[in-house]
Amino acid sequence: MRLSKLIKPALLATGLTAGLGLSAWAQAADTIKVGILHSLSGTMAISETTLKDTMLMLIAEQNKKGGLLGKQIEAVVVDPASNWPLFAEKARELLTKDKVAAVFGCWTSVSRKSVLPVFEELNGLLFYPVQYEGEESSKNVFYTGAAPNQQAIPAVDYLMDQGVQRWVLAGTDYVYPRTTNKILEAYLKGKGVAQEDILINYTPFGHSDWQSIVADIKKFGSAGKKTAVVSTINGDANVPFYKELGNQGVSAEDIPVVAFSVGEEELSGIDTKPLVGHLAAWNYFMSVDAPANAAFIEQWHEFTKNPKRVTNDPMEAHFIGFNLWVKAVEKAGTTDPDKVIDAMIGLETPNLTGGVAKMLPNHHITKPVLIGEIQGDGQFSVVWETEGLVPGDAWSDFLEGSRDIEADWVTLKCGNYNTKTKTCSGQNF
Repeated sequence: MRLSKLIKPALLATGLTAGLGLSAWAQAADTIKVGILHSLSGTMAISETTLKDTMLMLIAEQNKKGGLLGKQIEAVVVDPASNWPLFAEKARELLTKDKVAAVFGCWTSVSRKSVLPVFEELNGLLFYPVQYEGEESSKNVFYTGAAPNQQAIPAVDYLMDQGVQRWVLAGTDYVYPRTTNKILEAYLKGKGVAQEDILINYTPFGHSDWQSIVADIKKFGSAGKKTAVVSTINGDANVPFYKELGNQGVSAEDIPVVAFSVGEEELSGIDTKPLVGHLAAWNYFMSVDAPANAAFIEQWHEFTKNPKRVTNDPMEAHFIGFNLWVKAVEKAGTTDPDKVIDAMIGLETPNLTGGVAKMLPNHHITKPVLIGEIQGDGQFSVVWETEGLVPGDAWSDFLEGSRDIEADWVTLKCGNYNTKTKTCSGQNF
């Protein structure tokens, strides 16, 4: 399925290869095209559909301001349908057929890994808005979601301060949960946590039968030590997971769950009363009291014509990423990917919580870290936050083989520079 806010005749540029012709096309066309690559069907639609709507809102607002470089921005929306190979196919179409100047999209790391070779081959730009496992820095990707040091590590530190001694690392079976849990397991052991006090569990996408797993969690938490669940469960599997927690009487007082992939959007479809007190770690919550957030929520409700539509963290990441892209294009005076990449580093734009997001040389941004407690209305009450902004770290300090890697696309021109061997291993480690 292909949707487009504006339909324009195809303008075929001859004599240009796909990789070399992208920026020339973007400049010559009547509009500047922007790709939106989010699942509108399948298991991830529960999370990604809202991000498509967010991008349409941001583009419409920019067009009201006069567009970009004197042209209107045209949204090209595709549905990769929670099908990871299809993400790559749709990305290639956006870059070679639609000639988009940039793409905003993906949620899962497996979808990002699927499209990454396409963006590097064709020199496209991807803005990725979701928390992820790190261990990556590509010249062609700007990571506006949280790295592990901006979400997972602070969340574990918070729980330790609350007296948690036993840990359930529960995730969906793909690269983000597995790598994040690998980092967390190393971090916990470095803090003196014994192997027998760590339980790791993975389930497939869309998993629905949580009865035995929740029973195992209850049993693990009955050893006389304060226990918590660190959840990297993604997509619609969260609905039956939280329902089963309620069914089996797992309260936040007994075994708190801190989620990295559950926000206001995911909670809007379930009864949250049994979940009151459970936690989530993000860099934004809808409940944050800040003028910029109030204005964003008002704009969102006006755009959707629905005052009940919630906002969430990945929406803020797209808000930040889109505004940084606009600034970079204006600074460069072109949509040429290489010039935009160079212009992007060091740019700043307000976030929605009262701070500033700055694009760093490793293509990650500065973020606050917030811990929110689920309320009966499906919103989060912020119970803890960092004192200041945390710079995103592309490579974990807690994994062997990663702690010596540095990402720097300004001085080193490398996303994976080994500080010991003084070598760059290529685009991605």
